Amino acid sequence: MAISATARSPSWRGAEGMAATMTEMPRKPLPEPSGESRPYWEGLAAGRLMLQRCAACGRIRHYPRPLCDACHSFETGWVAASGEASVQSWTVAHHPYHPAFRGELPYTLVTADLPEGVRLVAQLRDAGPEALRLGAPLRIGIEENGEGQALPVLRLAGG
Repeated sequence: MAISATARSPSWRGAEGMAATMTEMPRKPLPEPSGESRPYWEGLAAGRLMLQRCAACGRIRHYPRPLCDACHSFETGWVAASGEASVQSWTVAHHPYHPAFRGELPYTLVTADLPEGVRLVAQLRDAGPEALRLGAPLRIGIEENGEGQALPVLRLAGG
């Protein structure tokens, strides 16, 4: 399998070998919703973080998947998240995993515990990593990523 020029080169170049302009820069990779994840992505587009809930035992799960890991049921429902979370861990990205993210570096990724019993990984907004503490309260927001895709983001509560 060949590696594309965008994956090989730290300084992405267009087909003619000339430095790419902003309009030629690679686009951010977008999710491809599946049957299991479609309600999650539709919820984000409507401004709500939706979590999968087992219709048989009631267990909440995230990321969306077809089978409940508690009772092995395929019966699924969806509930809106409370919008609250707390810091479980974080890291700062200094290197782009894809050329389209180069202009956003560095950014902070937070693993957050939700009161619904699941974890969410999302970018931190409006604060730097120095403001984070384990257990600090967070609010979940939703932002459009510049490619027409709504994604969850995290902000310090009260900040």
